[in-house]
Amino acid sequence: MTNDKISTYVESLKDYGLAGEDIERSLKYANDLGRGLKMLRTFSQGVTIFGSARIQEDSKYYQMARKLGQLCAENGHSVVTGGGPGIMEAANRGAFEYGGRSVGLNITLDHEQFPNPYLTDTMEFHYFFARKVMLVMASKAYAFFPGGFGTVDELSEVVLLMQEDKMPKMPVFLIGKKYWRPFYQFWEKRMLTEGLINRRDLSLVKITDNVEDVVKAANKVGYVKIDENIYDKYYSLLT
Repeated sequence: MTNDKISTYVESLKDYGLAGEDIERSLKYANDLGRGLKMLRTFSQGVTIFGSARIQEDSKYYQMARKLGQLCAENGHSVVTGGGPGIMEAANRGAFEYGGRSVGLNITLDHEQFPNPYLTDTMEFHYFFARKVMLVMASKAYAFFPGGFGTVDELSEVVLLMQEDKMPKMPVFLIGKKYWRPFYQFWEKRMLTEGLINRRDLSLVKITDNVEDVVKAANKVGYVKIDENIYDKYYSLLT
């Protein structure tokens, strides 16, 4: 955005009667989003892998995420994570060790979050919502490993956007049947039973212990050119 366009944008915000603090805040939001969108154009859409920063290297889930990262790289898919430790580190590590594209979209936090050493590309965000937008737009398939509030928040938003046709329906995998089945059963036995979701909504995700399922799904979607994005065509159909 040129300085003239920024000035015009700021003036339009003033016309809305926004306070100076709100205008400054909106510009910071736009900066996070703009930098993120620019970065997305530097690599082909791949597989975004979500999961807890607290999972240790001796966990089976760490090893599964590492294997998934390697398999993605072997099959020519970029690996995208939140760039931190735990599951994120494991997935990036698998891709990095194979020599693949290993992307980390990090965020500034007071605890837990610091860039892992297995990244070929990295960017730091200030705002969770901007980071989530990029984690979703960066990929054509999603794998959710066990995690806490952050992982569940990311999963819920992806499923909601697909449910409401605000994003294309892409493959979503919940890795770890033992961990995710009770969560899925809540959807099925409570939310569905009480009419809060439709049965077709349950098909938006697949629970598996086999990380190869994710790679097969990514292979089926195919390879997107670096200067293109699945969302480009999708959003043009909505307008």
